Amino acid sequence: MKQALITGANKGIGYEISHSLGKKGWQIIVGARDKQRAEETITRLRADGTKVIGWQHINLSDNTSILESAREIKDKYPEMELLVNNAGIPGNMIVSSYDAELKDIQETLQTNYIGTFYLTKLLIPLLAHNHGRIVNITVPSEVSPYWHPMAYVASKSAQNVMTSIMAMDLDRNHIPVEIFDIHPGATTTDLNNHYNGPGSHMPEIIGQKIEEIINDGEHHQGEFIELYPIVDEGNY
Repeated sequence: MKQALITGANKGIGYEISHSLGKKGWQIIVGARDKQRAEETITRLRADGTKVIGWQHINLSDNTSILESAREIKDKYPEMELLVNNAGIPGNMIVSSYDAELKDIQETLQTNYIGTFYLTKLLIPLLAHNHGRIVNITVPSEVSPYWHPMAYVASKSAQNVMTSIMAMDLDRNHIPVEIFDIHPGATTTDLNNHYNGPGSHMPEIIGQKIEEIINDGEHHQGEFIELYPIVDEGNY
């Protein structure tokens, strides 16, 4: 059976991706920072029929921890063929760009870009062996007049560049790994304080749509797939 690691799988979009993939026969590896939350997530998923084969500690803010996690993944899950980079932090989403704290910028970039890059880099040999795929959950690089928290958008823009360049380099060097981006659009989660205004969708819907793309049998190398666009939330 196909095995997938979803980071940030204990809540929100990550949980719903895990749930939707599990319903389609994937074996799920729950990626999370907190053991208790991971175990609670496993209980919920298994109660609904999802085959969870374990959980993996993933702390994208700590590069040493990422290295150790990648080693464990290779040992424990040698057949893993899908990495969903979903975990991330929002940073300060309300501060004006010129008032942003350097610490907030650094922490957001570390988790959403540097940590994600490092985990991806370390797992590419395993994914190549299994002719696997990498799906990055992201937002557009283009700055929207309606929603533009600087630290978060900057970190995801860097991640988007990573996706595009890795896709070209993987193809150029004949490495059998597919990587692409999915922008879910505004989703009602704790990352945005459970925003449910114009343009928002519930994570259950988003998880199902992402699963459908993963399982559609199409080649999405280097693509940026937008489920729903960013719209005017009435705040500007």
